[in-house]
Amino acid sequence: MRGRPDPPRTRVIMLPTSEAGGVPPVNRLIEHDSAKAARILDAARELALAHDVRKVTISEIAAAAGVGKGTVYLYWETKEALFMGLLAREVLAWIDTAIDLIDQDPHHILPRRLAPLLIRTTTASPWLRRHWDSGDSTLRLLVHNAADQERFARATPDAMGKAVLPVLREHGLVRDDLSLPRQQYALHAVMVGFGTVLANPGAALALDGDESEGALADTVHLLLEPDQDPTDRAVTEAAAAVRDRFARIHTDLLELISAGAPGTR
Repeated sequence: MRGRPDPPRTRVIMLPTSEAGGVPPVNRLIEHDSAKAARILDAARELALAHDVRKVTISEIAAAAGVGKGTVYLYWETKEALFMGLLAREVLAWIDTAIDLIDQDPHHILPRRLAPLLIRTTTASPWLRRHWDSGDSTLRLLVHNAADQERFARATPDAMGKAVLPVLREHGLVRDDLSLPRQQYALHAVMVGFGTVLANPGAALALDGDESEGALADTVHLLLEPDQDPTDRAVTEAAAAVRDRFARIHTDLLELISAGAPGTR
């Protein structure tokens, strides 16, 4: 299966201030300007993959990054803020991928292409595979604030798939002979099921990456898409609306990352 290089590098997708609710946009991530911050993030990621996050200490992260303990606290107020920021960066990386592909070809928002994209870009990250589940105790440990929990909840592939479904339906990319709640429920079941199988290939019949994504595409196509293909205009308009939703989630997560810096809460 195709995956992104590790560690991922995120970029900033800007929204006009008036459309972002008047919140000043975040222009840079600290690791873009600080080699020490980048090393700290890399060290935290490796330690988190090797050990339970609850057992990893700031001292261990600092030692692995080759910096003093106090240096870590210059960038992150707490260990939880550091790991929450790391998780947000992983999410930003796969949202970048989705937006890039939509920009290259609006037809990526067709359900049969969007569903494999959402699954592929998340299962490619070991960190996300371990900690994505909203019921995971590690995620609850890291994210205490209700607003932050909501930001992460909106950024799961399952949630994003359900959120864009009304947009696709409005533009004729999804059939309308079934109720929207029933379609959202069915899509949720498909995304969770395929995500579980792709993250644990040894637990099911073996298919290579392309074949498994093809099976997901076929399933979603039969489940959601109308018999007649939509017009290019409908696809383009729907893609713009979907891209806007993804960009807003991107901005929310950048603000969450910024809030983890000392003195910002």
